Amino acid sequence: MGIYQNFNERAKRMSIVDIKLGVFGGMFFALVIAKLVPQIMEINIWWFVALGILFILRPLYVFYFNK
Repeated sequence: MGIYQNFNERAKRMSIVDIKLGVFGGMFFALVIAKLVPQIMEINIWWFVALGILFILRPLYVFYFNK
């Protein structure tokens, strides 16, 4: 059994609540990092927008267009 197959089987057991809890955990971890390193918040807002768009492209493609 390969590592990707193992992770796919584990991911199939997760509900939407589990996924959202993981997302919120990541957001709070990012807030802790932002509080520890306040210079991060001085970065231009467009860098955050560009990175957000870059990171959302693959999930949107898989959800809407991949069959």
